[in-house]
Amino acid sequence: MATLIRMSEYRDQPGFVHFERGEITQLLTLYAMRVASGEWRDYAIDVRPDGAVFSVFRHAFERPLYTVTKSASGPRGSTWSIARSDRIVSRFACLAGVLAALNRAPRPLAP
Repeated sequence: MATLIRMSEYRDQPGFVHFERGEITQLLTLYAMRVASGEWRDYAIDVRPDGAVFSVFRHAFERPLYTVTKSASGPRGSTWSIARSDRIVSRFACLAGVLAALNRAPRPLAP
């Protein structure tokens, strides 16, 4: 069973990593294009102690196809990573790199 978390209690804490509105918009725009092409069918957004996570699924009952993680801000800002099968395949300094990498990612063959 899920636990209800009041986000207002966490937002003001130092080290709280979350997606900004513009970042979510960009991720959901890419998601919408991939849904329209029939490649992706579901997504999930999680906030974990190590960062915010956006996961995309081919089928809702499977493991994530890709996981985009925004890690805690360091001296140079946030770090972004893409994981596939729980293995990090790329790291980037900005969201633009993540979006470009996902656009270059191999697309599944049509049945």
